[in-house]
Amino acid sequence: MPKLWNETIEAHRHQVRDAILDATAALVFEHGLRSVTMAQIAEKAGIGRATLYKYFPDVDAILHAWHHRQITTHLTQLTEARDTVNDPGQRLEAVLQAYARIAHQTRSHHNTEIGRFLHRDEHLADAQQQLHDLVSSLIADAAQAGDLRADTPAGELAAYCLHALNAAGSLPAQAAVDRLVAVTLAGLRVPSDHNPV
Repeated sequence: MPKLWNETIEAHRHQVRDAILDATAALVFEHGLRSVTMAQIAEKAGIGRATLYKYFPDVDAILHAWHHRQITTHLTQLTEARDTVNDPGQRLEAVLQAYARIAHQTRSHHNTEIGRFLHRDEHLADAQQQLHDLVSSLIADAAQAGDLRADTPAGELAAYCLHALNAAGSLPAQAAVDRLVAVTLAGLRVPSDHNPV
């Protein structure tokens, strides 16, 4: 088959897959995790049930694929935030702000039946490690540039940042999220009474 035809077919498959993922997420958030059927998903996605089964065997598999897409999107957003600036301290701040924003925007997912189901996903551990490594490397770069404290390992400071910023999911407004990021960053700075040896 010609390359253009193959690309057209692949684009169509990608569109159908995205429609399935979006339809499933919408139905599950509206009706609950165990109330959604494959027939409902096919109807909402605008495809036949036979087509749906060519893509996914069941609702759980669709939800895991949706969650994996969300994780991948969030990691991409963090990488893009990192790449918007060159200064090590500003790069870290941009990533922490983006992470807090994501935590705030997805807060409705965490304390629900679907949130508990998805947070058992095997993709989550790998994504958490990638996130920790990203923040840890940014902290190390900023500390080396003299922007941050160097008396604590970067990995420990990354864990501190990520745990602190997860609280953004419980905050009522973006202004509160911004304050949380500022307080978290303040904890990374060299203490004013610090006397270098």
